[in-house]
Amino acid sequence: AAVTVVVAEQHTVNFTNNCASGTPKLRAQDGKVLHSGGGSYTHPSALIGAIAYLQTGPCGANAENCPLIETTLRNPPSPGQGSSTDISLIPPHKFTKGVRFEYQNGCDGQGKTCKSADCKTAFHEKDDYGAQ
Repeated sequence: AAVTVVVAEQHTVNFTNNCASGTPKLRAQDGKVLHSGGGSYTHPSALIGAIAYLQTGPCGANAENCPLIETTLRNPPSPGQGSSTDISLIPPHKFTKGVRFEYQNGCDGQGKTCKSADCKTAFHEKDDYGAQ
């Protein structure tokens, strides 16, 4: 007898807001709000082109006027083609509060932190690939 095991791809995003105010937001590539608030969100498949930010009031629907985390979370279809996440301060995004992301349960401890408007870990122009 043969046994087939199918493991579905899923990815969990955990939100920790260390600020005194604001609401963490996660939006899909099509703009749909996937999660609003603290806690966790689990996506049932690959999460392609999502954005995350802390809505503090001045942020637009796509995090305009605020720092932005852009992410694709997926199991790699081939080497080097898996998850990718970055911090963006490319206008119309700008630094208002510190931001951080970190991978867990695979690539543990890898991530980036941006604590100032001139941090080297964020994209400031669309070709700042050294920040990735």
